[in-house]
Amino acid sequence: MTTTMNRPAKPLAAIKPKPTFKQRLNVFDVKASPYLYIAPFFILFALVGLFPLVYTFVVSLFDWHLLKGQGDFVGLQNFSEVLQDRFFWNSLFNTVSIFLLSAIPQLAVALFLAAVLDQNLRAKTFWRMSVLLPYIVTPVAVAMIFTNMFGEQYGLINNVLGNFGLDPVMWKSETLPSHIAIATMVNWRWTGYNALILLAAMQAVPRDLYESAALDGAGALRRFFSITLPSIRPTMVFVVITSTIGGLQIFTEPRLFDPATAGGSQRQFQTTVLYLWEMAFQRQNFGKASTIAWLLFLIIVLFGVINYLISRRIATADAAKPSRTTRRARKRAERTTR
Repeated sequence: MTTTMNRPAKPLAAIKPKPTFKQRLNVFDVKASPYLYIAPFFILFALVGLFPLVYTFVVSLFDWHLLKGQGDFVGLQNFSEVLQDRFFWNSLFNTVSIFLLSAIPQLAVALFLAAVLDQNLRAKTFWRMSVLLPYIVTPVAVAMIFTNMFGEQYGLINNVLGNFGLDPVMWKSETLPSHIAIATMVNWRWTGYNALILLAAMQAVPRDLYESAALDGAGALRRFFSITLPSIRPTMVFVVITSTIGGLQIFTEPRLFDPATAGGSQRQFQTTVLYLWEMAFQRQNFGKASTIAWLLFLIIVLFGVINYLISRRIATADAAKPSRTTRRARKRAERTTR
């Protein structure tokens, strides 16, 4: 009893009042509002991205027919059969071949166009909008134009070659010419789009670096490789990854290049997505079509990881040791600002 009476009383400042409902509501609002703001994106992604991906994997585990619906559970048998299918590997080879023939020249030309448009040109807005016009044209119109150009009998290119006494090229019957023709269609449509993305990145590079490098005697080519390319590397990585994803999913151009045959009479330009379409809607085998879709998804993820690791290694090396021109330009720019 004595101990209780002698215990010192707590000071009034140490006694925390019970938070009111309005205060609790304010705390909840501060903590929960950011999640509510980003919730629509994740809900939309779950509905149109994650759910179809999971459901496609479920379908790949069954003997699923287009009209009859779900059949017997077969597990990973569809994966085993597709991996042993020579048509699947042929389509994968065609996809990678067309991707390489389109992505590499496309990025090189887009980088060149962006560098030219970054200069002080007259009517800059006109030229920048002009390179975007091929992207606006519908793929059907693009396919009709290039199909006439690459016609084997009456095509424009073969007629020009004939005027010089050269043999016509079998654009639709042979593998490599058909890949080149389809890659040309892809390049014509997407080069300007990528050029504008790279141009936006180039315009964000501080002009003081270019002026300082020019005062140090660096030419235009040296400034481009020593300042421009290292500065826009994150955007370059973005363009490479998006081009990889789009290139491995190519469907419209090869489908419209020869509408009579989905990929050529000998499957010489049948891509993986075209083979998936054939498996689903011509053979009506949704189980194997879902398997092909999942294998393509894994291949795209693999390419994306490889691109990420390579770009990360290059960025780390550049950050550790910038070029001599860049170091001089930065030092001169710092002295100028002071």
